[in-house]
Amino acid sequence: MEYNVHTLANGIRVLHVPSASTISHACIIVNTGSRDEPEQKAGLAHFIEHLIFKRTEKRSTIQILNRLESVGADLNAYTTKEYTCVHASFLNPYLDRTLELFNDIIFHSTFPEEELDKEKGVILDEIASYLDQPEEAINDDFEDMLFDGNPLGNNILGTTETVNNFTREDVINFRNANYRTNEVVVAVLGDYTFKNVARKGNKYFSDVKENSPVINRTKPAVLRPKITEIYKPIAQSHCILGMQTFSTHDEQKAGLMLLNNYFGGNGMSSVLNLQIREKYGIAYTIESNFSPLSDTGIFSIYFGTDKEKHEKALSLIFKEMKKLRDNPLNDLQLQKAKNKFIGQIALSEENRIGLIISMAKSLIDHNKIDSLEQVFQKINQVTTTGIAQIANDVLNVEQLNIFTFSPILE
Repeated sequence: MEYNVHTLANGIRVLHVPSASTISHACIIVNTGSRDEPEQKAGLAHFIEHLIFKRTEKRSTIQILNRLESVGADLNAYTTKEYTCVHASFLNPYLDRTLELFNDIIFHSTFPEEELDKEKGVILDEIASYLDQPEEAINDDFEDMLFDGNPLGNNILGTTETVNNFTREDVINFRNANYRTNEVVVAVLGDYTFKNVARKGNKYFSDVKENSPVINRTKPAVLRPKITEIYKPIAQSHCILGMQTFSTHDEQKAGLMLLNNYFGGNGMSSVLNLQIREKYGIAYTIESNFSPLSDTGIFSIYFGTDKEKHEKALSLIFKEMKKLRDNPLNDLQLQKAKNKFIGQIALSEENRIGLIISMAKSLIDHNKIDSLEQVFQKINQVTTTGIAQIANDVLNVEQLNIFTFSPILE
């Protein structure tokens, strides 16, 4: 897909992707997330993502929320381990309104004390809501185990204790230390000329003071595999198996993305879904995931099932892992896997807001954006030998961490 990038004097990059539609999509992404939080400050990045909507130097909370919603636009935000993102979808005439609001909430929020206290309550409710969903909560606990001792293990929402202890000084210090202008991308997908988007980027972001401290992230150590079981008052058994693996910069990333999609990824025809759900009817949800990060990655398999079926599900998963290691994909099987994965990637491009966010992240991570053809080329370059080696490394029972939520027995 065609794109252009304009870099401002303060380091902020403005990305434009043309699109012949009456609807535009835009985002502003900051290369900071929960892994950048100081010790004992878990949840701070996410807390700030909430607070930027509460008051700025010239707008109240209601004015912020109405600025785009009053013209039918959609405004939202999220925080991950490595990013903070605000995004919007809107009719084409409202680009100025959107970019000006992005500038206001990201760089001119005031974080008043009364809003801090109010939002703490909101986030504590959010934490409680996640704890009531074991299929969500187990992922956080698993990653805490996987990255033990590293901020990557922090729960993005934080804990009741850390959230209650946040101060306005914590918020301001984190923003000053981590909202680096050279790590900010403003991205627009819409029916505009690049010249027009670059001009508006200058108009709304050139006055942001340059701030370029060095990113200070500690790569997590790879620990010995652990097996953990926690008993909870729940109806089903929930389990995650996984390990640290390739980063977003690793040449083997494309191969593991392909293997993950074949083994337990999107669609009903994955190996795990066919063997565990369709053949034996053991689990309603069973899937594998690969999440590459800047200096490591996470490969995991999740399933939920009745307690008495837990061991059977585990043994079947181990069986399929061993089968794929002992009998690597042949040329025909690999080509079919490639065709499926390439088709899914192409269809995902129809999600326009997801597309522009993905392109903005790529610009941050790699300082470039691959075209669809380049993405397909990398997938097609994966060989049977390469996929066999990845399967041997990743689908290795002895290297897996296993984390289980088990029902309390009556």
